[in-house]
Amino acid sequence: MVGTTDGMSNNNVYLNGGANGSSDEKVDELRHLFGKADGDPLRIVGVGAGAWGSVFAAMLQDAYGNLREKVQIRIWRRAGKAVDRSTAEHLFEVINSREDVLRRLIRRCAYLKYVEGRLGDRTLYADEILKDGFCLNMIDTPLCPMKVVTNLQEAVWDADIVINGLPSTETHEVFEEIRRYWKERLTVPVIISLAKGIDAELEPEPRIITPTQMINRATGVPIENILYLGGPNIASEIYNKEYANARICGSDKWRKPVARFLRQPHFIVWDNGDLVTHEVMGGLKNVYAIGAGMVAALTNESATSKSVYFAHCTSEMIFITHLLAEEPEKLAGPLLADTYVTLLKGRNAWYGHKLAKGELSLDMGDSIKGKGMIQGVSAVKAFYELLSQSRLNLLNPNENKHVAPVELCPILRTLHKILILREQSCDAILQALRDETMNDPRERIEIAQSHAFYRPTLLGQ
Repeated sequence: MVGTTDGMSNNNVYLNGGANGSSDEKVDELRHLFGKADGDPLRIVGVGAGAWGSVFAAMLQDAYGNLREKVQIRIWRRAGKAVDRSTAEHLFEVINSREDVLRRLIRRCAYLKYVEGRLGDRTLYADEILKDGFCLNMIDTPLCPMKVVTNLQEAVWDADIVINGLPSTETHEVFEEIRRYWKERLTVPVIISLAKGIDAELEPEPRIITPTQMINRATGVPIENILYLGGPNIASEIYNKEYANARICGSDKWRKPVARFLRQPHFIVWDNGDLVTHEVMGGLKNVYAIGAGMVAALTNESATSKSVYFAHCTSEMIFITHLLAEEPEKLAGPLLADTYVTLLKGRNAWYGHKLAKGELSLDMGDSIKGKGMIQGVSAVKAFYELLSQSRLNLLNPNENKHVAPVELCPILRTLHKILILREQSCDAILQALRDETMNDPRERIEIAQSHAFYRPTLLGQ
C-alpha cells in the first residue's frame, strides 16, 4: 500500500510514515497544539474496551506511560460485567503460561483473586481484570496494566483526546451522554474514532451515517476535530508487535501531528484527508467478510470456492465504491487490504463460519462472548436499505432498464435474506454463487467503470 503523507522537511520524519523522534518530542508537539502549560498533562481517554479499543490504549500506555507529568492515559468501560467461570479458568491458564505476567501480578498482589476466580470462590469483573491488562474479548493476549475508570463523566470531562473504541451501534448513545459533561468546557477536544460500521438515513435523502458523523451530531464537536483511524489490522497481532500500518483521516491541522504521535516502529500510521469515504470502506468489508466465513465453512475450506466468492464480493465492493466516491480507484488498495485481513482472521468472518457450522445462531444476537460486537450484521442492514432506494435507480445496461443499485449486488441481497430477514439458511450463499443467471463479476466492474454512477449525496456531500 502506498502512503499518502506529504514529504516533510523535518529530519525526524521518514517519508514512509516512520518516525525517529523521541517520545518526549512527539508529546511536546501535541501539547503545544493544545496549548498545554507546564504541569498540565495531556489527557487521553479511551471510551470503550473491546479488543481494538483496549489494545490502542495499551499501546499508548506502553509508549508514553513513563511521561506522567506530560501525558495521562486512561480507559473507560462499563462496570458490572461479570467474567463467567469458564473464562476465569482460561484466564488463569493464560496467566500461568506467561512468567512475565505471573510475576507482575504477584508483585502487584493481584494474583490471589485469579486463583479464587479459577476455583469459583470469587466473581471477577471485566473492568477489574482490565486494570491488570486483560481484555475480556481478548483473554489470550495480556496487555499492560491500565488506569480504568467506570464513571463516564469522570473519564471524559477534562479529556484532550478521546479515542472512540465503541461499536458503531453504541457510538451515538454514549457520545450523547458525553455531551452533557462537556457543556461547561472551554476547550474543544480531539476525537479519534476506531469504529468500523455505518448506519443508513433514508430521509430527506438516502445517505450513510458514519461513526464520526454520529459523534459530530451527538456532541457538537466540529468535524475538523474528529478523526478516523483504520487499516488492515488484527488487534492481538498489533499488540504483539507484528508489523502493521493504518491511516488516520481527517483535517490537516490534526491528522499529521496525531499520525506522528501514534507511529511506532511496528505500527506505521499514514494520513489522508478523505475522512468519511475511508470510514465507510471500513464498514463495507465487514459485510462481505461474514459471507466469506460461511463459504469457507460450507465448502470445507475449499480454496476454489473461496476464490469464486472473493471474485464476486470484490466486484460488488468495487461497484459500491463507484456510487460513493468520485475517484474510487484511490480506495482499491486500502479496501482490498482491509478485506483480505478480515477474511483471513477477522471476527466477522469467524462469525459467518460459526453460523454456517451451526455453532452459533442468529437468536444469540450480534454481540458474542469473547468477540464483542459483530458489526457486519448491522452494516448488511444499512447498506441493503440504502441501496434499495428507488431514488438511487440506475440503468442496468444488460437488461436496458432502471433498477435499484442493490439489484446488481446479489451477495449483499443474499446476506440480507440470511441475517436480517432470516428467510434463508446459510446454504443460500452457495446457491447464489452457483446461480447460472449470475453475471461474470467482470461485467459488474465494467458497468461501474463505464457509467456515471457517483452519488455524492450518499455521503452527505
